[in-house]
Amino acid sequence: MKNISLLEWARHYLKHGERRLTTDLEIARRARLKPIKDIAKNIGLKEKELELYGNYKAKISLSALERLKERKDGKYIDVTAITPTPLGEGKTVTTIGLAMSLNRIGKRTSVCIRQPSLGPVFGIKGGAAGGGYSQVVPMEDFNLHLTGDVHAVGLAHNLCAAFLDNSILKGNPLDIVPSSIKWRRVVDVSDRFLRNITIGRGGPQDGFERQSGFDITVASEVMAILALTSGLKDLRKRMGRILLAVTKDGKPVTAEDIKVAGAMAVLLKDAIKPNLLQTLENTPCFVHAGPFANIAHGNSSILADRIALKLSQYVVTESGFGADCGAEKFFDIKCRTSGLRPDCVVMVATVRGLKMHSGRFTVVAGRPLDSRLLQEDLEALEKGCSNLEKQIENLKLFGIPVVVAVNKFTTDTKKEIELVRKKARQAGAEDAVVSDVWARGSKGGAKFATAVVRAARKKSNFKFLYPLSWPIKKKIETIAEKVYGAGKVRYENAAEKSIALYTKFGYDKLPICMAKTHLSLSHDPNLKGRPQGFTLPISDVRASVGAGFLYPLCGTMRTMPGLPTRPAGEKVDFDKNDNIVGLF
Repeated sequence: MKNISLLEWARHYLKHGERRLTTDLEIARRARLKPIKDIAKNIGLKEKELELYGNYKAKISLSALERLKERKDGKYIDVTAITPTPLGEGKTVTTIGLAMSLNRIGKRTSVCIRQPSLGPVFGIKGGAAGGGYSQVVPMEDFNLHLTGDVHAVGLAHNLCAAFLDNSILKGNPLDIVPSSIKWRRVVDVSDRFLRNITIGRGGPQDGFERQSGFDITVASEVMAILALTSGLKDLRKRMGRILLAVTKDGKPVTAEDIKVAGAMAVLLKDAIKPNLLQTLENTPCFVHAGPFANIAHGNSSILADRIALKLSQYVVTESGFGADCGAEKFFDIKCRTSGLRPDCVVMVATVRGLKMHSGRFTVVAGRPLDSRLLQEDLEALEKGCSNLEKQIENLKLFGIPVVVAVNKFTTDTKKEIELVRKKARQAGAEDAVVSDVWARGSKGGAKFATAVVRAARKKSNFKFLYPLSWPIKKKIETIAEKVYGAGKVRYENAAEKSIALYTKFGYDKLPICMAKTHLSLSHDPNLKGRPQGFTLPISDVRASVGAGFLYPLCGTMRTMPGLPTRPAGEKVDFDKNDNIVGLF
């Protein structure tokens, strides 16, 4: 059951005479959208800076950023969450709802979010445009292709893979060691059967045989580059720096070396432009890039944020997964790259999610929730609040004011909500406020928005967790011990070799983008709450030199998801009126 107020339930029941909740798609279809050119005009974009894709979505020319470069930036708000549970914490709902609520209290606000991968949309997650009365619209367009950016990323990535194998086939002039190739192919479908494959079978005309595999497109370094680039020239340089393999004499092979970087950049000439949509309440929404948060840095693009900050008093953006994943990478990678400094960070939590972190409940996809999760249980909640407390501590490491948003469900009791608020404030949050934006839109977030404004006015003492000058291991261990709560770090042989190689190549001054499960503060998804003193295993370290970071693998990491027993795509179809149905 989704979070919905009793008022909304009763309203729907009286209108339809049946016990059925209005779906997100039905709510989205009833929205009164404004032409996107009007949304753009209202925030100060010129008509020539807009490239229309129909009436309700558009791309924004990067010339707007040049025109606005002397304008003062607005306040910069990041939204993160407790460690995710299978129940969902409502981070995107809260991000969108906060932006709408800030507009409601008189603050000119825009929201910046990632574009979803089609893999999870048709797989385990479904649509990702928010939900209830806090959504981005058109919801169908948002979830399905949008303006084709993900496809452009996939094509650029696979072109590089084809050039790389072709270079080896055609005489191998660079003396590349085939077994050193880390550049796999990508497709934006959750397909576990493609994780590990043999390519080049069939004979000399079909290439040479070697082991490889596919990743999901949003895990591509090209997507991470799109999210971190500052413009077309910078994009071109980053494409050239992509590390693909190693030569027999131990030298790096890049996309520039195989002469494909220029073509890759050209394929992204339109994808580099942020997309403009709107919320149900016509708040401007910048949708751009979609890197995974447990593999890459999990944040939308710097370009979208920069444009939005010039046009708005407040900009609300979102970091993927919990604060130990997306938010840490937002601070240490995205903010380090962009030069932007956040004014406030919002931590989303739910009562039932915190109960899950007590370790007393098990949730299995497709089965009814444990009824005890829906009943008052202050003992389980207090135990689970250890996760909230640790994640607040993590955010305080960066010197940013924290506001906790308690995403409201009808089963939450007053005592439970007050306990969460008490624990949050004791842990150092500026405030902890109920958010009811799913059921009530901006009306349900006015007090929440006021608390964020109050916190954002406070002086921010923003700082990074580590300097880039530190050795690779010291940076890894700092994140592991300070953010995750690990007692020590164990490096496997592959990791030791990679660290030595990247230090030799001069990549040791890059920031660290830890690749680990999002379901625990540790590397083990079964460890809930606040695990402490564990040993964090680093199985390998890989380099995204074009994106500008190293990513250690914490144990076994999947870069290609699989489909569940009942994929979300089973419900997607057309109805008798040719309307899309089933997208959440």
